[in-house]
Amino acid sequence: MTKKLPPAVRDHAWEIAHHEMGHYVVARALGFATGSVSLTVTMDLRHHGGASISLVRAISSIDAMKQHLEARMMVLLAGAMAQTLPLKKSAGQRVDKSKATAILKGEQGAQQDYAKIRELQHLLRNILYPGTDPASSERITAELKTLTDRAWQRTQGIVEELSGIIAELAAILVDGMVIVEQWGRAADTYEVVLAGQMLERLRAVQAIPSLHVLTDSCGDAV
Repeated sequence: MTKKLPPAVRDHAWEIAHHEMGHYVVARALGFATGSVSLTVTMDLRHHGGASISLVRAISSIDAMKQHLEARMMVLLAGAMAQTLPLKKSAGQRVDKSKATAILKGEQGAQQDYAKIRELQHLLRNILYPGTDPASSERITAELKTLTDRAWQRTQGIVEELSGIIAELAAILVDGMVIVEQWGRAADTYEVVLAGQMLERLRAVQAIPSLHVLTDSCGDAV
């Protein structure tokens, strides 16, 4: 179906497909249960995408909570990073850091990801540094930056390492897009939904490695 998409729609669909598959692939790599992935793009380049990720996890200790929070931050960061990968089906692609930052901070609809990251960041900082004076704004800012930098670097490494898998799954998503017939008006929307069970059978999904986030009591990743 890809060849039937207008060029502008196809190119935009490719970017958003990378975004959603970035969330999906990094979530699976970090041990989250995943479901379906969907993508909708209109002729005027409005879009909606989604990757179903279960947040249900057994958290029986503070260490497990810290690991969960950092892993969730990384999953949220992964979408914008993957969206900046070159639109090629090959491994070893590099993330465009400045473009990913711009996407997170308001361009192309990723503001919700950024808002969630900020909340999780503060929660994780509160756990890691319980003795911080709330009035110590400079120290708090520095601690938040440390958490952000660590999560960013780890996520960027994973996205780049798994860029080939992300690109392969993005291609499958875009190739599955079909025009939606709408009663009484011109059809102007292309969409696709890949069910979780269908994704589970794909070689690329089965090739996603299992990774772990380990955070010690002082907040240093190991």
